[in-house]
Amino acid sequence: MSDPDDPAGTHDESDDETASASATPDLDDPQFYLNRELSHLAFQRRVLHEALDDRTPLLERVRFLGIFTRNLDEFFMKRVGGLKQQIDAGVTDSTVDGRTPREQWAEILETTAPMFDRQTECYREVVRPALAEAGIEILDYDDLTTDERDRMRAYFEESVLPTLTPLAFDPAHPFPFISNLSLSLGAFVRHEGDEDEGPIFTRIKVPQNRPRLVPVEEGSRYVLLENLIEAHLDLLMPNVEVLDTALFRITRNAEVRHDQEVAEDLIEAIEEVIEQRRFATAVRLEISADAPEAMVTLLQEQLDLDPAEVFYRDGPLDYRDFTTLTELERPDLKRRPWSPLPHPRFSEGPTADATMHGADLFDEIARDDVLLHHPYHSFDGTVQRFLDAAANDPDVLAIKAAIYRTASDSQVIQRLIDAADNGKQVAVMVELKARFDEQNNLQWVRKLEENGIHVAYGTVGLKTHTKTALVVREEADGVKLYSHVATGNYHSETAKGYVDLGLLTADRDIGQDLATVFNFFTGPSLDESFRKLLVAPVTMREHFTELIRREARYARAGRPARVVAKMNALEDPDIVAELYRASMAGVDIDLIVRDICRLRPGIEGVSDTVSVRSVVGRFLEHSRIYYFENGAGPDDPAAADEPNPQYFVGSADWMTRNLDYRVEAVAPVTDPDIREQLRFVLEVMLHDNRTGWEMDADGEYEQRTPGDDPVWSTQEILMDAARAAHECDDDHGLDTDHPASPGDLLVTGDEADDDGD
Repeated sequence: MSDPDDPAGTHDESDDETASASATPDLDDPQFYLNRELSHLAFQRRVLHEALDDRTPLLERVRFLGIFTRNLDEFFMKRVGGLKQQIDAGVTDSTVDGRTPREQWAEILETTAPMFDRQTECYREVVRPALAEAGIEILDYDDLTTDERDRMRAYFEESVLPTLTPLAFDPAHPFPFISNLSLSLGAFVRHEGDEDEGPIFTRIKVPQNRPRLVPVEEGSRYVLLENLIEAHLDLLMPNVEVLDTALFRITRNAEVRHDQEVAEDLIEAIEEVIEQRRFATAVRLEISADAPEAMVTLLQEQLDLDPAEVFYRDGPLDYRDFTTLTELERPDLKRRPWSPLPHPRFSEGPTADATMHGADLFDEIARDDVLLHHPYHSFDGTVQRFLDAAANDPDVLAIKAAIYRTASDSQVIQRLIDAADNGKQVAVMVELKARFDEQNNLQWVRKLEENGIHVAYGTVGLKTHTKTALVVREEADGVKLYSHVATGNYHSETAKGYVDLGLLTADRDIGQDLATVFNFFTGPSLDESFRKLLVAPVTMREHFTELIRREARYARAGRPARVVAKMNALEDPDIVAELYRASMAGVDIDLIVRDICRLRPGIEGVSDTVSVRSVVGRFLEHSRIYYFENGAGPDDPAAADEPNPQYFVGSADWMTRNLDYRVEAVAPVTDPDIREQLRFVLEVMLHDNRTGWEMDADGEYEQRTPGDDPVWSTQEILMDAARAAHECDDDHGLDTDHPASPGDLLVTGDEADDDGD
């Protein structure tokens, strides 16, 4: 494994492929690396832009306001919380970009303040007036008519008041516990007639089990619950004078850890982590812009917050609940509807019919590999159906699955239980350390074990992030292995909104590799040799490094050389350094990175041939695709035996944690039809001029615009392609003969007529 603090750790200076030190820039220099946290915040600016962009349908803009809140909440809980822990521990080491934890913390707070202001401005100046114009009003309480106020007062007394509990802070009462991300109303009060009494701070939690947007008139007029509570404090706290009020919300650190020394302690350790999060250190205070200074000071002192961690908000403090407006029947304010479609390779019968069609499904996979593309293809009609068939087919001997996250009402888990009930051997790896899903996964572990299924909880020092399943089936010509290698979780709900890929294959080498990985979950060690899969943390880094270096060799030899990589994050300094060297050798490199990217494109003499793009649309881009041109010649027979070009799909980003500290699996794609589908996806994304963004060398992004050219919107094109394939029963699953295809971008040189294969 490489040292994440040594960006040149995998580089052999004696290698004859490497230019002399005098001719090569010092790739240890921090100037060549963007900061991870600030790069992530750049992504969040792109998310917020969807709410600001007047081309985005209005209720979608509301949804993106909520997504931005949720994303920044998680960022503060995980990343800012982790930095505060490092600061408190006295850590002063610099990251590869040259920043200490304290410097990163300070820059984050300075960067996020105007982002929150922009979100508030977007709501107050753009979204809220536009909603009102469309007949959906979010009113201040003072804007209600007398009759409406009477009805709201009655609703408050009957449905809200009984749920409220005012908590005073005075000599007789300790400072109240304030839970993470809960919305609170703070009030300074004193008893009526006692002018000499000092103000008493009282906290009222805004209940999360009451509608946040209280309908005054269903579908058209709403008032916020916190405003309703504030207007009726006389009912909640009679016989006191309310001197001042302010809304506030705190964020607590989620980066709490417990070192587990032995596997059987893991469940207890995870339960302790969940409990510790409730009382973890505060890392942010959001409060009304007009809050009294005395209340801000009190909260800072009691929560041990730095003044820089206080964010004054001139509007709602939490936009997550506003997404309930997207449920209104207002198609004129939404995108065109999309429902995931069945894959053309599978029949459209209900998944409950899997016992009748299981053999046909496995025969179909054995005929040719199948590429699933969610949410264009239905999760229930593909992945769920695969597991349904495995659970009920009498010829299936065993099922193994790795669960990182799954739905709270998971049918995936239920099918594994059904399989065990049907006498099949079932082994499940449930990653208890999946952050924010620990409680959900603990519940599934208990249910699986109650049904006699062997469950592995994870491994000491590693997270299991691979998204894989293996089905062992006895057939006339022997035992066959059917594998599912995916980029996304076995989660039916996120599969409707996350763009992910899944490869279904009967390739025996891949199946045997998966069997080896699953044996590691229950056995003592991880094998370090695999037939086809790239597996972290043992072989993946080495293989990806060699693939990048090979492209550099070919570029120096004057052969076609290209790398196209689509991922969520490019963070690993070693991989960034390898890409810089490849660019200096002349390799064309296109990176499609949704989120964090440490690499700076367009640096003269270092990354001239590199482009970095990002796509932000209605679905969250979550798939990983890796493309290497592989222009091998007769002097490189080993590489010449590999497909030209080479494609890989799987669960791993190019992050240090994925390559060195997680169990991951990435599979090569050899089927010509699937390779063509992947080529089409990458081609469309690289031409996107509607939802695509391009990075400059400073790490700033500019949204691409069509100008006079046709509009290329990746997800719209892929929806059209899936619909066309469904209507014409195209075996590919995507119609890659899209009438507006942008051409053979991935094909280089004289090979532009052979579709890149």
